[in-house]
This record gives sequence, structure tokens and C-alpha cells, in this order.
Amino acid sequence: MTKFVSLHNNLHRHIRVDQSRIEAQGAKERMVPVVMSEFLKLAVQYPIAFTKYSDTGRFVCVALLGFEEHENLFWDGEHWQGIYTPLNIVRQPFFVGQEDDKTVICIDAESDCLTREAGQAIFTEQGEETEFLRKVKAMLAQLIEGEQHTQTFIEALLQHKLLMPMSFNITFVNQQEQRVQGLYTIDEEKLSTLDDAAIAQLHRQGYLKPIYTLIASLGHIYSLVEKKNARLADDS
Repeated sequence: MTKFVSLHNNLHRHIRVDQSRIEAQGAKERMVPVVMSEFLKLAVQYPIAFTKYSDTGRFVCVALLGFEEHENLFWDGEHWQGIYTPLNIVRQPFFVGQEDDKTVICIDAESDCLTREAGQAIFTEQGEETEFLRKVKAMLAQLIEGEQHTQTFIEALLQHKLLMPMSFNITFVNQQEQRVQGLYTIDEEKLSTLDDAAIAQLHRQGYLKPIYTLIASLGHIYSLVEKKNARLADDS
């Protein structure tokens, strides 16, 4: 359960963040929203795809972490097993919200990361921002800017009709079968038929590199299957 409240130096002066618990906040996330500036780091280990919010029809870019609901194959019960942890996990328990038409930093008051004992202080005893909070604010600013750039990227893909549904069937080592759907990826055939003007436009916008990074990252679906098989073997 989450409870978002605006961060305030009077209310949260004595609250600390236990950074050892941050990655555990993503333990039950099957996918996590990511931004374009993360693609190169993510593509080393994660399949990157798109999904669409059913209530708004809005597309969002995600890193795939598992195949079932609440399954994160990068979480081993104690640690995040990845070279890079997505920003939307690392910024926990902080969020950006709106209050009186102003953008404010919020905190999940129910987060397991919060403590009054060991951990990183958010404010000093005098109520001033700590270096830790300044880094958090910089990370949130990076995410906000990244989300804007990523949405512009997605709009360009939609303009050129480059997104296509992606679904696949998997048979795991225990013979369990699963169909994965609800994802979207780059339509490589459509990409190959774009005229020179469209390709030049995507190049000028700086979108060709992330397009091919997305395509290449899908090879990590096989690595994700291996992670699942290893987990099933350990449980048998």
C-alpha cells in the first residue's frame, strides 16, 4: 500500500532513507517504465519494449523484468541481480506530484525504505536540504525530462507507424507454457520500407540509434527465459 504525501522539512526532518531497501521496492514489478536516456545501459541486460495504458491509450516504454504478474526475475529475494537498476526503481520512495498547480516532491509515507534510525537524512536538523536530497531532486528532474523526450520519441514512432504488437509463447523447463502479450515493439519491416526523407528525419531527431537499441535488446528475452528456468529448477 502506498501513501503519497508532499515532502516538507518540518514533517520529515527526522526521517531517513535506508538505501539498502530501495531495490526491494521493485521486487514484484514485472515491468518498469524507462526513459530513452537509459536505453544503452538497459540494453546490456533487459528487453526493452512498449506497453499501452488501457485507461488512456498512452504508450510507455518499459524494461521487461518477468513474464508473470508480480514476477521480477532480477530480484533474488535479497539483491537486484543487474548491472544497472532502472531510475524508476532507484528513485524510490520519492515521486513527483502536483499541489496547488505546482510541481512538488512527494514521498511514499508507507515505504519500507523510511526509517528514523540508520540511513540517509533527507533534511538537516536545521531543516536544510541534505546532499542526498539534492541528488534525489536531480534524479527526479532527469526522469521528468527523460519522460518528455521519450514521449516525443514515441510520437515519432507512431507518426511513422513503426509500433507493432508483440506476443510470443514460451515453454519453460518444467513444461509450463505461457503466452506473453500486451507488448509492442518496432516494426522492422515497416522501418525497412521508409523512404529516404523519413529516415533522414529520424536521423536528425536522433531516433535511429534508440530504435536499433530497442530492437537489439529483445535478444535478452532468451536470457530472461533462462533466469526463469533456473528459478524453476531451484524450486523443484
